[in-house]
Amino acid sequence: MKILYIYPHPDDESFGPAHVMSKQLREGHEVYLLTLTKGGATKQRFKYGLSVEEMGEERHKEMLEVEKVLGLTGMTVLDLTDSGLKEMDPEFIEKSIEDEIMKIKPDVVVTYPVHGISGFHDHLITHAVVKSVYCRLRKDNDFLKRLAFHTLSKEETEGEFMFRLNNSTDEEIDCIIEVDDTDIKKSMDALDCYVTFKETIDNSGIRNKIKKKVFFEIYQEDHKPYLTNIFEKLK
Repeated sequence: MKILYIYPHPDDESFGPAHVMSKQLREGHEVYLLTLTKGGATKQRFKYGLSVEEMGEERHKEMLEVEKVLGLTGMTVLDLTDSGLKEMDPEFIEKSIEDEIMKIKPDVVVTYPVHGISGFHDHLITHAVVKSVYCRLRKDNDFLKRLAFHTLSKEETEGEFMFRLNNSTDEEIDCIIEVDDTDIKKSMDALDCYVTFKETIDNSGIRNKIKKKVFFEIYQEDHKPYLTNIFEKLK
């Protein structure tokens, strides 16, 4: 099976489903990543005295290391406006996503849930445009079988963390995947690739929040008991 993860920024995959991506690759699936921006607008650039473009290039280099660490089947990093997707013509963003989907022809597409986990507007825009493209393309393309949203459970948003986190309810969650220690290690190694963000990563508490149970909502599907594999019961 083919699965395409779509996120707006470098490190979204490592703060998110990198451990699941590792498991899926071990199981023999093709795992692709599309990142919409190079993440150059981060305030971290001031620490290094870099312009938005220069910081974007540094983060892109770090993503190339992530690609190697995880052993991704393929990765595409676009250069859309970081922290400014809300100001872009959504049709332009959608066209970029559509091109990648038609190139890869994934069975499953994964992105942020409607609340964006952190609530950052780039996350919210990404959810909306990916869903729009998916709904349009699935009408004429049988290869598209499922849209899923990697999310957090209520328990995962409790405790200390440097960002405000949103969760999905038990009713909204449709799939719980269990990863093993090998996948957790891959996720940690992927985080380590982001050298320019080391201080933020260390201070965020993310390493203590990477657990063996990983949660997904599935668009327009309701599964109870929960699925244990994102490819289970595909129509």
